[in-house]
Amino acid sequence: MSRVLLLNGSPHPHGCTAAALDEMIRVFGEEGIATELIQVGSKNIRGCIACGKCGGTGKCVFDDLVNETAPKLEAADGLVVGSPVYYASPNGSLISFLDRLFYSTHFSKQMKVGAAVVSCRRGGNTASFDVLNKYFTISGMPVASSTYWNQVHGFTAEDVKKDLEGLQTMRNLARSMSFMIRAFADAKAKYGYPVPERDFFTSFHDGK
Repeated sequence: MSRVLLLNGSPHPHGCTAAALDEMIRVFGEEGIATELIQVGSKNIRGCIACGKCGGTGKCVFDDLVNETAPKLEAADGLVVGSPVYYASPNGSLISFLDRLFYSTHFSKQMKVGAAVVSCRRGGNTASFDVLNKYFTISGMPVASSTYWNQVHGFTAEDVKKDLEGLQTMRNLARSMSFMIRAFADAKAKYGYPVPERDFFTSFHDGK
């Protein structure tokens, strides 16, 4: 069975972001896609210290939720990252988590379907949306889209449940992801995945 991993970057496990992700989880169930939700935003996650240890071990030197999540991401066919908006940016704990998760894991993320979901009261949503999508687009992960930018509005979970277009966007996003996951699995069996080149690394170092 195909699997989607969902990360809740909000410190509130039943808040606005959770309301959006719950709507997706319901549709994934209808589509026959297994899901697992990991609560990130309430955890004490420190940032990357650029020690380089993961280059030799394949895991982060700080043995916390990042290393616990890594094998689950490797086994997943899709990843949904949800976050509230803080000063036109995602939750800082979530950013620290994603920096370390993506940098310390050496397995291929190619063709795992990615989707960012943001929750805001009013503004800063598209800036936060852009930040989260960068993790996918540097990793060879196709980005799923919906019928509007993947966002919901509200100050409370009850507000979000009144955002009917936002919830509709979440449902359509889950359906798009489900289709993409199945389509990529079929294409892999028929054609194989494209082989990326890894020959060049631009540093502009002249050796002197």
